[in-house]
Amino acid sequence: MENNPRNKYHCETCGCKFFNTAALKRHLKTHKEEKAHYCETCKTSFTSKSNFKQHMQTHDGEKAFSCELCKSSFSVKSHLVAHMRTHANGDKAYPCGICGYSFPEKSKLTQHMHIHNKERPFTCEVCGFSFSCKSSFNRHVQTHSGKKPYSCEVCRSTFSQMSYLVVHMRTHTGEKPYRCDLCQSSFSVKSSLNQHWRTHTGEKPHSCDVCHNRFSQKSKLTRHMRTHTGEKPYSCEICHASFSEKSKLNRHLERHDRAKSYTCETCGISFPKKDYLVPHMRIHSEEKRYSCNVCDSSFSLKANFVEHMKVHAEPKPYSCNLCSSSFSIKSSLNRHMQSHSGKKPYSCDICKSTFSLKSYLVIHTRSHTGEKPYTCHTCKSSFSVKSSLNQHLRTHSGERPHACELCGSCFSENSKLTRHMRIHTGEKPYSCEACQAAFSEKSKLNRHIKTKHGKKM
Repeated sequence: MENNPRNKYHCETCGCKFFNTAALKRHLKTHKEEKAHYCETCKTSFTSKSNFKQHMQTHDGEKAFSCELCKSSFSVKSHLVAHMRTHANGDKAYPCGICGYSFPEKSKLTQHMHIHNKERPFTCEVCGFSFSCKSSFNRHVQTHSGKKPYSCEVCRSTFSQMSYLVVHMRTHTGEKPYRCDLCQSSFSVKSSLNQHWRTHTGEKPHSCDVCHNRFSQKSKLTRHMRTHTGEKPYSCEICHASFSEKSKLNRHLERHDRAKSYTCETCGISFPKKDYLVPHMRIHSEEKRYSCNVCDSSFSLKANFVEHMKVHAEPKPYSCNLCSSSFSIKSSLNRHMQSHSGKKPYSCDICKSTFSLKSYLVIHTRSHTGEKPYTCHTCKSSFSVKSSLNQHLRTHSGERPHACELCGSCFSENSKLTRHMRIHTGEKPYSCEACQAAFSEKSKLNRHIKTKHGKKM
C-alpha cells in the first residue's frame, strides 16, 4: 500500500500512506488514546465500532464464514480470507530465515519470530505471565475475568472459552481427531499429539540450566527443577506436610482417609488396602525376606531392596560431565551436580551457614537442636543422621560389606576401606605446608603438625 503512487495522504505520526482522506481519518483514530468501544468479556478496547463488532463475533461462538476446500469455519470474514491463502499455491510469500517455515501474512511471520527470539511482549498485568502471541495472551486474560459463558449440555461444566468447551466435549463423545502417522495412536488434543510425536523422534527441547538434563515436555522439566530448588508446592491441609508432586500428595492424603479399615496395631498407621498393611507389618516384626547376594544386606520391603541393588549396579549409568564421578541412582547425580554449581540457597537461621540442598540444612539444624531421630533398637543409642545409625548397626551385626580386592580385608564403612587401600597404593593425599611431609590420613597430619611444628589444630 505504501509503494502505490496514488497513496498521497500520509500520517504524520507513523508515516503510513492512504488513497483517500476517509481511510486516513480511520487510521488516525488508532493513535488517539480514546477507545470508546469496550469488550466486557476480555477487557479489550477499540476505537472503531466495526472492529468492535468484528471482535465480538469471536466470543459468541458463531462461525458464519466457511472454507469450501477444507470446511474450516471462521467468525470473521478477514480470517477466512487469510485462511484461503494457505490453500493457494506459492502464496506464502513471507518465509522465516531461521527455520524456513513460510507464512501468507507478514504479521504472522512477525508473531512467529517471537518464538526464535524468545520474546514475550504481551504480559498479563494480573499475574505477570508473558506470551509471544497476542491471541494466547487474550485467552489467558479471560481466565482472570471469572466469566465462563460456555456451558456443556451434558454435565453442565462451564468454560471461559469456546475452544475449551470443544475439547471438553470430546470426553463425552470419545472423539480423538489427532492421529499419529507412525503408530496410529489418536488423541483428543493436538498438544498431546505433539508430545507423543517426541517419543518417535527422541526430541527433548526442554533443558535444565543446572545439570543440563533434557526433557520432552515442559511439565517434566518443571517437576525436575524441584529436585534442585527443594520446592514443594503441594501441601496437605490436614497436617501441612508438603510435596514436590501432586501425585505424592494424593498418596499421602490416603493416610487421612476415614474409610481406611486396615490399621497397624503396633504404631496405629492405617491403610486403605490390606496389601499395603502386610508389607508395613514386616518393619515391626523385623522380618526381612529380601536379601542382597552381594553384601548380605536384607530388607523388609521390596521397594527398598530394589533401590539398594542399584548401589551395586555396574556400570553406573549416571555420570557427572564435570568430574567423571558416576552414580547408580539419578537423584544422587542431581544432588552431586549442585556441588559444582556453587549455589547454596539454604541458610541456617542460627549460625548463617549455607547449604546447596535443603536436606543438608535439615541435618545441620539438628546440631543446634540436639535432635537425634534415629534410634538403635538394640542399645537405644541415638543419631542425627540415618547413615550414622546404619554404620552403628553393623557393630551389632558384625556386617562388613566393603571388601578389599587385593588382600580380602573387610570393613563396615566405605571410608575405612578407602583409607585401607592407601596401604596398597602408597597414596598420601594430606601434605604439611611447613615441611612438605605427606600422610595417608588427615589425623596423622594433624598429629605431625602438633608435635613437630607446635601448632594446635
